Amino acid sequence: MNREEIKKLLPHREPMLLIDEAEKTGENTAIGRYTVRGDEFFLQGHFPDRPVVPGVVLCEMMAQTCCVLLGSEVGGATPYFTGLDKVRFKNKVLPGDTLEIVCTITKSRPPFYFAEGKGSVRGKLAVSGEFSFALIKEE
Repeated sequence: MNREEIKKLLPHREPMLLIDEAEKTGENTAIGRYTVRGDEFFLQGHFPDRPVVPGVVLCEMMAQTCCVLLGSEVGGATPYFTGLDKVRFKNKVLPGDTLEIVCTITKSRPPFYFAEGKGSVRGKLAVSGEFSFALIKEE
Protein backbone atom coordinates (compact mmCIF):
# COMPACT_ATOMS: atom_id res chain seq x y z
CA MET A 1 0.00 0.00 0.00
CA ASN A 2 1.15 3.55 -0.71
CA ARG A 3 1.08 6.62 1.59
CA GLU A 4 -2.51 7.50 0.75
CA GLU A 5 -3.67 3.96 1.57
CA ILE A 6 -1.63 3.99 4.78
CA LYS A 7 -3.38 7.23 5.81
CA LYS A 8 -6.68 5.35 5.70
CA LEU A 9 -5.37 3.08 8.48
CA LEU A 10 -3.08 5.25 10.58
CA PRO A 11 -3.91 8.58 12.22
CA HIS A 12 -0.39 9.89 11.49
CA ARG A 13 0.05 12.73 9.02
CA GLU A 14 2.99 14.69 7.66
CA PRO A 15 5.52 15.28 9.00
CA MET A 16 5.02 12.28 11.34
CA LEU A 17 3.86 9.71 8.79
CA LEU A 18 7.18 7.89 8.53
CA ILE A 19 6.59 5.06 6.08
CA ASP A 20 6.26 5.47 2.32
CA GLU A 21 4.83 2.04 1.58
CA ALA A 22 3.87 -1.11 3.44
CA GLU A 23 2.54 -4.55 2.76
CA LYS A 24 1.25 -7.39 4.85
CA THR A 25 3.36 -10.46 4.09
CA GLY A 26 1.70 -12.89 6.49
CA GLU A 27 -0.94 -12.97 9.18
CA ASN A 28 1.44 -11.42 11.73
CA THR A 29 4.18 -9.90 9.56
CA ALA A 30 4.51 -6.72 7.53
CA ILE A 31 7.23 -4.99 5.52
CA GLY A 32 7.50 -1.22 5.34
CA ARG A 33 9.86 1.11 3.50
CA TYR A 34 10.95 4.69 3.95
CA THR A 35 13.41 6.57 1.76
CA VAL A 36 15.23 9.33 3.60
CA ARG A 37 15.08 12.43 1.38
CA GLY A 38 17.41 14.58 3.46
CA ASP A 39 15.02 17.47 4.10
CA GLU A 40 13.06 15.85 6.96
CA PHE A 41 12.47 17.86 10.13
CA PHE A 42 14.24 15.24 12.26
CA LEU A 43 17.50 15.72 10.37
CA GLN A 44 17.67 19.45 11.09
CA GLY A 45 20.44 19.77 13.65
CA HIS A 46 20.97 15.98 13.94
CA PHE A 47 23.80 16.56 13.07
CA PRO A 48 24.84 19.69 11.15
CA ASP A 49 26.86 18.69 8.08
CA ARG A 50 26.47 14.97 9.03
CA PRO A 51 22.73 14.17 9.12
CA VAL A 52 21.76 10.84 10.69
CA VAL A 53 18.21 9.56 11.30
CA PRO A 54 17.67 9.60 15.10
CA GLY A 55 17.15 6.23 16.78
CA VAL A 56 13.79 7.21 18.23
CA VAL A 57 12.57 7.98 14.69
CA LEU A 58 13.71 4.52 13.54
CA CYS A 59 11.64 3.03 16.39
CA GLU A 60 8.61 5.05 15.27
CA MET A 61 9.06 3.75 11.71
CA MET A 62 9.01 0.17 13.01
CA ALA A 63 5.86 0.83 15.06
CA GLN A 64 4.03 2.44 12.14
CA THR A 65 4.90 -0.53 9.94
CA CYS A 66 3.55 -2.87 12.60
CA CYS A 67 0.26 -0.96 12.86
CA VAL A 68 -0.41 -1.81 9.21
CA LEU A 69 -0.94 -5.40 10.40
CA LEU A 70 -3.88 -4.37 12.53
CA GLY A 71 -5.77 -3.00 9.55
CA SER A 72 -9.31 -1.99 10.43
CA GLU A 73 -8.62 -2.42 14.17
CA VAL A 74 -6.59 0.81 14.02
CA GLY A 75 -9.49 2.75 12.50
CA GLY A 76 -10.91 5.14 15.08
CA ALA A 77 -8.14 4.33 17.55
CA THR A 78 -4.77 5.90 18.25
CA PRO A 79 -1.73 3.64 18.66
CA TYR A 80 0.39 4.70 21.65
CA PHE A 81 3.79 3.24 22.50
CA THR A 82 3.70 1.47 25.87
CA GLY A 83 7.22 0.09 25.85
CA LEU A 84 10.50 -0.41 24.04
CA ASP A 85 12.89 -3.21 24.92
CA LYS A 86 16.14 -4.66 23.61
CA VAL A 87 16.49 -1.85 21.07
CA ARG A 88 19.84 -1.90 19.26
CA PHE A 89 21.26 0.49 16.68
CA LYS A 90 23.81 -1.28 14.49
CA ASN A 91 24.39 1.08 11.55
CA LYS A 92 23.54 4.67 10.64
CA VAL A 93 20.62 5.53 8.37
CA LEU A 94 21.55 8.48 6.16
CA PRO A 95 19.93 10.72 3.53
CA GLY A 96 19.41 8.73 0.35
CA ASP A 97 19.03 5.42 2.21
CA THR A 98 15.89 3.31 1.94
CA LEU A 99 15.13 1.63 5.23
CA GLU A 100 13.31 -1.69 4.84
CA ILE A 101 11.45 -2.67 7.99
CA VAL A 102 10.13 -6.12 8.88
CA CYS A 103 7.77 -6.28 11.87
CA THR A 104 5.96 -9.15 13.50
CA ILE A 105 3.24 -9.08 16.13
CA THR A 106 4.31 -11.66 18.69
CA LYS A 107 1.39 -11.43 21.13
CA SER A 108 -1.84 -9.51 21.56
CA ARG A 109 -4.23 -8.79 24.40
CA PRO A 110 -6.34 -6.01 22.92
CA PRO A 111 -5.93 -3.16 23.35
CA PHE A 112 -2.26 -4.16 23.93
CA TYR A 113 -0.01 -5.52 21.19
CA PHE A 114 3.55 -6.80 21.42
CA ALA A 115 5.91 -6.86 18.47
CA GLU A 116 9.46 -7.12 17.25
CA GLY A 117 11.03 -5.36 14.34
CA LYS A 118 14.19 -4.99 12.30
CA GLY A 119 15.21 -2.27 9.89
CA SER A 120 17.90 -2.73 7.24
CA VAL A 121 19.54 -0.66 4.55
CA ARG A 122 20.76 -2.63 1.52
CA GLY A 123 20.54 -5.83 3.57
CA LYS A 124 22.63 -4.46 6.44
CA LEU A 125 20.89 -4.35 9.86
CA ALA A 126 20.45 -0.78 11.14
CA VAL A 127 17.96 -1.18 14.02
CA SER A 128 16.17 -3.94 15.89
CA GLY A 129 13.99 -4.12 18.95
CA GLU A 130 10.90 -5.27 20.75
CA PHE A 131 8.06 -2.90 21.46
CA SER A 132 4.51 -2.75 22.69
CA PHE A 133 1.66 -0.38 22.07
CA ALA A 134 -1.98 0.12 22.94
CA LEU A 135 -4.81 1.01 20.57
CA ILE A 136 -6.91 3.55 22.42
CA LYS A 137 -10.34 4.56 21.11
CA GLU A 138 -10.74 8.33 21.29
CA GLU A 139 -14.00 9.65 22.68
